[in-house]
Amino acid sequence: MNCFRSIRLAMVALVPAAAISLGIATALAESPAATPPAATPAPAASPAAAPAKPPAAAAETPAAPAAAPVQTADPFGEETTLTPKAVVVLKGSANWDSAFETLIDSFRTLSALLDKQGIKSTGNPLIVYTSTDDTGFTYLAEIPVDQDPKNLTKDMSMSKSPDGKALKFVHRGSYDNMDNTYEAITNHLDDKKLEAKDTFIEEYITDPLKTAEDKLVINVYVPLK
Repeated sequence: MNCFRSIRLAMVALVPAAAISLGIATALAESPAATPPAATPAPAASPAAAPAKPPAAAAETPAAPAAAPVQTADPFGEETTLTPKAVVVLKGSANWDSAFETLIDSFRTLSALLDKQGIKSTGNPLIVYTSTDDTGFTYLAEIPVDQDPKNLTKDMSMSKSPDGKALKFVHRGSYDNMDNTYEAITNHLDDKKLEAKDTFIEEYITDPLKTAEDKLVINVYVPLK
């Protein structure tokens, strides 16, 4: 939001003081003719003129209020390059009605596996959408790690996260409201005449297992062809 500030400057005119002018009086004593003339007294020193009254000081101009900090806008269509990371992966599918709950269950399953083996994640959890239709979608839930966990189930594997050129967008709020974000992304791609690949990636900046759904912050990456 642009903020416009109006600053008022107070102006005070300088008022000169009148100079005071003083006259000089001289008196001469007149001597009688018979007596020698008296010495003529030295003329009296002229009194110094009174200094002019200093001009009234201009009123201080009130300082302008400090500018409000500028809020940096979230990236929208920012070009970036994704770097591949080692990730533990869980394949899954979901319908749209229970999409978020299904994704959270996948993250919970992976986190439980890592916690049991004392393995720390090395980055934010990811969802990679591999296909979608009107009823649901398939996906890969991924958590970056620096070592291979053991005892993976048949739906789990070790792999690399997506890499390459992509556009970055940011979503704030609930998963249900992501429709608006994806609609804006689609419009952006159409306006720029850009062609995306058949997949997209969500990086959960806030912990999806601990953050209220309406407080989520998710980076959405759209790989380009």
